[in-house]
Amino acid sequence: MADRVFRFGLVAAGMNSAAEWTAQARKAESMGFSTILLPDATTVPSSFPYLAAAAAATETLRVGNFVLAAPLRTAGSIAWDAAAIDQLSQGRFELGLGAGRPGADLDARVLGVPFGKPGERVAKVGEIIEAVRGIFTDAVSGKEGLGAFQPLQRPAPPIMVAAGGDRLLSIAARQADIVAVQADAEENLGAKVNLIREVAGDRFDDLELSANVFAIGDGDLPPWVAHFGVDTSLATDNRLLAVLNGDTGTAIDVLKRRRDSFGISYVTINAFALKAAAPVVERLAGS
Repeated sequence: MADRVFRFGLVAAGMNSAAEWTAQARKAESMGFSTILLPDATTVPSSFPYLAAAAAATETLRVGNFVLAAPLRTAGSIAWDAAAIDQLSQGRFELGLGAGRPGADLDARVLGVPFGKPGERVAKVGEIIEAVRGIFTDAVSGKEGLGAFQPLQRPAPPIMVAAGGDRLLSIAARQADIVAVQADAEENLGAKVNLIREVAGDRFDDLELSANVFAIGDGDLPPWVAHFGVDTSLATDNRLLAVLNGDTGTAIDVLKRRRDSFGISYVTINAFALKAAAPVVERLAGS
């Protein structure tokens, strides 16, 4: 397994004002976070305007979606918005895609688009990745009418795919740059990473593997965690991938072990856990 350097992303919903949001972005940058990431759901503000504001308020912080539901958009609309953010941020954009979070059928109804069956939604992710990259390639080559679709990063901004099931993990292994591995218990992580390794083949060492953390410590979990399929009764002794139990030293040791054993080096952390995350990020970012 290639050397994997820790980096951290802060997952935060849009704030109430530009001043509050840009202050959050600058704080994340000063703390050593690599990225600030916004969820994609109609229950929170649209991510792209907030990503633009974060990019304009910072110098090195990368910005990204966490993650866009591919079934709710066209490849053209994604490529258009992604190119604009990549240009504005001077090449600091990361495009996150998925098949739709739990409850995304409501988003589809609100937006007036078909949601599709589970298999159709999974296949859509792979189709969108191929189509978006094709648009970027055509734009960079100078194809007429695509001048506004040219990203600054070449050949294209990196693509993260959030995946838990075997079919979507396989698509991510073949097509993504970053795989956000969704697993409930840590004991299930090894099988998922082995599948990614098998499908990715020679490109496995070039993939960045990621895991999301909702909470750090041993306190009570916020009730909204259950909406993401997290069994809060298992949130002890670091059995859950999404909860780091124990003190700062323990959290650091767990993340190091997960990197050494499974290759997980990109850790995304919910803003709920920002205070507890600060010493962890300070210690591990870039190491």
